[in-house]
Amino acid sequence: MEEKVLILDFGSQYTQLIARRVRELFIYCEIHPYNNIPADISPFKAVILSGSPYSVRSEDAPHPDLFEIRGKVPLLAVCYGAQYLAHFFGGKVSPSNIREYGRANLSFVASEEAFFKSINKGSQVWMSHSDTIKGLPTGGVRLASTSDVENAAYRIEGESTFAIQFHPEVYHSTDGKQMLSNFLVDIANVKQDWTPDSFVSMTLESLRNQIGEEKVILGLSGGVDSTVAAVLLHQAIGDQLTCIFVDNGLLRKDEFSSVLEQYHGMGLNVKGVNASKRFLDKLKGISDPEAKRKAIGNTFIDVFDDESKLIEGATFLAQGTIYPDVIESISVNGPSATIKSHHNVGGLPDYMKLKVVEPLRMLFKDEVRRVGTSLGIDSELIGRHPFPGPGLAIRILGDITEEKVSMLQEVDAIFINGLRDHGLYDKVWQAGVILLPVNSVGVMGDERTYEKCVALRAVSSTDGMTADWVDLPYEFLQKTSNEIINRVKGVNRVVYDISSKPPATIEWE
Repeated sequence: MEEKVLILDFGSQYTQLIARRVRELFIYCEIHPYNNIPADISPFKAVILSGSPYSVRSEDAPHPDLFEIRGKVPLLAVCYGAQYLAHFFGGKVSPSNIREYGRANLSFVASEEAFFKSINKGSQVWMSHSDTIKGLPTGGVRLASTSDVENAAYRIEGESTFAIQFHPEVYHSTDGKQMLSNFLVDIANVKQDWTPDSFVSMTLESLRNQIGEEKVILGLSGGVDSTVAAVLLHQAIGDQLTCIFVDNGLLRKDEFSSVLEQYHGMGLNVKGVNASKRFLDKLKGISDPEAKRKAIGNTFIDVFDDESKLIEGATFLAQGTIYPDVIESISVNGPSATIKSHHNVGGLPDYMKLKVVEPLRMLFKDEVRRVGTSLGIDSELIGRHPFPGPGLAIRILGDITEEKVSMLQEVDAIFINGLRDHGLYDKVWQAGVILLPVNSVGVMGDERTYEKCVALRAVSSTDGMTADWVDLPYEFLQKTSNEIINRVKGVNRVVYDISSKPPATIEWE
């Protein structure tokens, strides 16, 4: 097993980012809530304390027991963690006189210290706190300051404990990754052995031990996660795996047949199930987005249940669950408020009596792609944009009809193929088209038209948690708009969505 790092989560919005940055250093890490510290710390080579929305001075603030950690394992305390060590171990934390949020620059750096190796005075960092450390804890030695924050970083004499009041994990801290490397690699001596190849080797052995001679079924979606999970399982257990690929009638144009052909070409045992009519019948007359998702999810369960019964002796259900889903389920404050329900195989009911196997549950999305590349999966599949489980149903605002689906498939194909043809597809994280529930007046030839309006959407992102709209070239947008209006009957207006997330979401429903 690779050497690993423990991240204790105090509820910060940035905790996942800490884990991502650590993984980028090829170091394995796990996030645990501050109130559920592993009983045995010995497997962990270092510990990181996250930030938090709480003040250490409030009564309901997280108060972890660090007795088995501090002074025994290299420790890095970030923001709230740094204030926690100061507040409870002989220092002083007070409300800030000014708002300490956003970019700042280090005005003093103890560059001779290992933590700040290769980091110079003036380095930009990201602050996000309303309290500040006025007095260092017992044994504290100041390592860095900004013009407004005297104790921006410190260490504690006699132990490998370091604390910083800024966030090294965010993009705006320009040397943040170097600081994490200095702490984990140089100070804590953690080996950088978390690689795609090592993950594949370890996971294949683990899957064989877990599954033995039993049979597994997996619901393929055509997306990256389920595809990589399928290939991993196929390499581990061969024809003990049966994959089911359901056409819900809401996929992109020709996607069912083309992806099914790709899967067969990869040697996977895949059964394609055309259930389009079944899904569209269930969606008839439904306009509410959440009701659509539930109708699709319930229908998928019914279809998948029917098909799984035809696979004699299957005892395992494989899922493409990835680490952000796992983190969400064990977060400090429980699962976050539901913005929209998710549609995946994880919704299958208990009566199916299948044991679950999740080969990707410890990976972030970008790691899944790297593992897929390591497995030799075609780059076209690995680079495929994320596509919502409910498919085009949540890109058709209002009720769903076969005619609307067909219209949107044609428009979407022009947009996506255009991105590919102009070398823009791989510069975009996700793209799609929304069919709006409004008609627009237009003129074609000498005739007045009153037809549909579509919105093009293209965003850049790392993991979908935040996203910016992509500044596509005007020439491309002009050509795409003309092609859509000229070729797709029923559409006479095209608009481009320039909303970022937040405040908007990536999908419209």
